[in-house]
Amino acid sequence: MAPDVNRRDAMKLGAGVGAGVALTDWALANKPSRDTEADDPRLKPIPHIRVGLVGIGGRGYHLLRLLLEQPGVEVKAVCDLLEDRCQLAQKTTVSAGQPKPDAYFPDDRAFDKLCDRDDLDLVVTATPWRWHVPVCVAAMKNGHHAATEVPAAVTLDECWEMVETAEKMKRHCVMLENCCYGRTEMMVLNMVRQGLLGDLVHGEAGYMHELRDDRELLGPNAEVRWRLDHMIRRDGNLYPTHGLGPVAQCMNINRGDQFDHLVSMSTASQGLNVFYASRFGDKHPLATRKYKCGDVNTTMIRTKNGRTITLGHGTQLPRPYTRINMVQGTLGIVQGYPDRIALESHSRGHTWEPIDKYQSKYEHPLWKKMIREAQGKGHGGMDFMEFHRLVECLHQGTEPDMDVYDAAAWSAISELSERSVAKRSKSLDVPDFTRGRWKKNKPLGIIGG
Repeated sequence: MAPDVNRRDAMKLGAGVGAGVALTDWALANKPSRDTEADDPRLKPIPHIRVGLVGIGGRGYHLLRLLLEQPGVEVKAVCDLLEDRCQLAQKTTVSAGQPKPDAYFPDDRAFDKLCDRDDLDLVVTATPWRWHVPVCVAAMKNGHHAATEVPAAVTLDECWEMVETAEKMKRHCVMLENCCYGRTEMMVLNMVRQGLLGDLVHGEAGYMHELRDDRELLGPNAEVRWRLDHMIRRDGNLYPTHGLGPVAQCMNINRGDQFDHLVSMSTASQGLNVFYASRFGDKHPLATRKYKCGDVNTTMIRTKNGRTITLGHGTQLPRPYTRINMVQGTLGIVQGYPDRIALESHSRGHTWEPIDKYQSKYEHPLWKKMIREAQGKGHGGMDFMEFHRLVECLHQGTEPDMDVYDAAAWSAISELSERSVAKRSKSLDVPDFTRGRWKKNKPLGIIGG
């Protein structure tokens, strides 16, 4: 862990990059003013995108199939610890009508050889969390754009390494935060941009998802897997970005506002012990093991412009799934799970209404156009949308909707929450990974259909 979260604030900038904007005529007219296509390789259109995929477990295989459906994308190389997974990826790619990709296995650093290739444009990683930054950094150092599953990083040092490498190499480093592309989340962003809720004041978000019996936690013989290992060793918000990302976009984080400081606290840890005792017996190692992660973590964030965000994490107790997805403005409030809205103009905001009532007017234009293509393609279509947008931006040579600064700011909450919990909920500053550019960066636009 880094001793000083602001230690890089005074460092000289490398090759600076501007804020991410969405693909419309508006966006094309608002590329970073200091860069042009001629001298900024990030903004060079790529008509035919050559991809390397690292990690072909359940999530990685799903991403592979999504990539193979995108026009102008060719999967050139795949990598995994297990040869049979690579063979499955090769077979699936050939079945999609593409040439057989090269395979890299079986050791932890096989991805280095994949990244060394000179015939790739983009490297996508769907590995366990600790490999996200190493893969992205290796990709960028070899001249490729990088995209990673969430969270992009686990530690603050990883966040800075990711940012500084992207700046130095002038490559995109995108976190694949699919929840930012949910149909409701994008409609809420459209509502906020059109002023329906007034000025935003507060948001609530979270990842409240029972994972005690999840296959990512336990193997076939009840051995500890990598995600459960985090619960054993760490106490804080281990998975902040699913809930935080959409709220951060509504609040223009990194694009007019910035996380300033946070405090965090966790409950005691009991849920895993109780569950595994009931499943395996109270003498089983999983039932008697000490788990460091509290059953529920609550983190409170304040922004530079005086907004607040309450961010929750809870995966160790029985409860229905929720990301909360609430934004509160001076003229109204939207709340998820179930989706509903209350406006000052209707009963002075005292009565909830179904959000569907406003869908015809505020449906995001991208969903209006692409809803048929997205249906049935991962998490209600959001998985399709995130790759559609990334591929579209690379084809056109425009900034992606989420950039390396978003990946760093949203992911940094993990270590900061751990530090705060360990210090009796001490207030901690959130690093400014943009080094002040958030004050001038333009807000994320509404993507045209």
